[in-house]
Amino acid sequence: MTEQTFTVSGNDWDELTSALAGRGSADERIIVNMGPQHPSTHGVLRLILEIEGETVTETRCGIGYLHTGIEKNLEFRTWTQAVSFVTRMDYLSPFFNETAYCLAVEKLLGITDDIPPRASVIRVLLMELNRISSHLVALATGGMELGAVTPMFLGFGARETILDLFEDITGLRMNHAFIRPGGIAADLPDGTVGKIAAVLDALPAQIDEVEALLTHNPIWKARTEGIGYLDLTGCMALGITGPVLRSTGLPQDLRKSAPYCGYENYDFDVVTDSACDSYGRYLIRVREMHESIKIARQCLYALEPGPVTVSDRKLAWPADLVVGPDGLGNSPEHIAEIMGVSMESLIHHFKLVTEGLRVPAGQCYVAVESPRGELGVHVVSDGGTRPYRVHFRDPSFTNLQAVAAMCEGGLVADVITAVASIDPVMGGVDR
Repeated sequence: MTEQTFTVSGNDWDELTSALAGRGSADERIIVNMGPQHPSTHGVLRLILEIEGETVTETRCGIGYLHTGIEKNLEFRTWTQAVSFVTRMDYLSPFFNETAYCLAVEKLLGITDDIPPRASVIRVLLMELNRISSHLVALATGGMELGAVTPMFLGFGARETILDLFEDITGLRMNHAFIRPGGIAADLPDGTVGKIAAVLDALPAQIDEVEALLTHNPIWKARTEGIGYLDLTGCMALGITGPVLRSTGLPQDLRKSAPYCGYENYDFDVVTDSACDSYGRYLIRVREMHESIKIARQCLYALEPGPVTVSDRKLAWPADLVVGPDGLGNSPEHIAEIMGVSMESLIHHFKLVTEGLRVPAGQCYVAVESPRGELGVHVVSDGGTRPYRVHFRDPSFTNLQAVAAMCEGGLVADVITAVASIDPVMGGVDR
């Protein structure tokens, strides 16, 4: 029988079935698009599926629908302004984008050991709260995509309490630009520690409520156990990191293997599973949230009075920011000083804000453990006030390579499960 291709554009099913009559439909393969506008593709991911009946025979990812040009834009902004751009990449975990970038800039400046302890503790605190909020979205959307709508409401409800904290601390719920080279933009507002402690006290029960609906649910287990299988060999070959890698039993976590921001001072476990499937990745994210709560509690105990930015006034952002009724702005005391008391403060303010700090020529790579895996940044400086090149190794981009390995040979419905278990964020993929 000669090979024949059929193109289906809609409203022509009668013609297609007539043409296929008597051709032995078991051997017929159809190319279909899932996305880029589909509720189960985590944004604007396009999946090109070749299917035979309900079985997926080939899968390809189509990306680029959310391209922002952030990395190129950084070359035209000062080193501090760049934080406002990088925070918008993986928009579900903005603090990790900011921290990775700032750690790289600080490494080039040679001030890694000069970052005040209080600033490092606050960075860890914000990142771990952010890890919980990101995992809650992964569980909520993953459950919704497989038909479990109640966990979505519960997950997003718990996440709201964390975003309220972020708004109290930074003035914004997302895209904070709060972590700056040399420290953070402002200290914690009065009363914030008590609010954080209250949220940390409430979170375990909220997480348990979501887990009670899913962990032992026979439908959830049937849809996730053995689905999206990828073993350690496949992960190593594709460069996969994060919960997907740890679901193979390998306890790879940069917070332990290459500590930063003082993570070596915190007591926590690296969560693993050996099932290599979507259910194991779900269990890992649930347990990681409890470990993040443990770390966040330790951060509250480790907070000691002190500065939140480096003492070198030629590097520190020349501001005393407070959260006021109009958002985040300079305190009246700081404005009075730079405008009416200290000419030196006014000069530093003018130079650093308009021109920006100068970073010695060189290049470096710094990585942090984001909710999705290794988030790395390669920064190159030519000695000027703007980055020469910045390139991010976003885990969502790398982990999407596993889609074909996870999905080919499975059912169309299992593609949704596999993609949800990777938990990609397209803002980080396209950049």
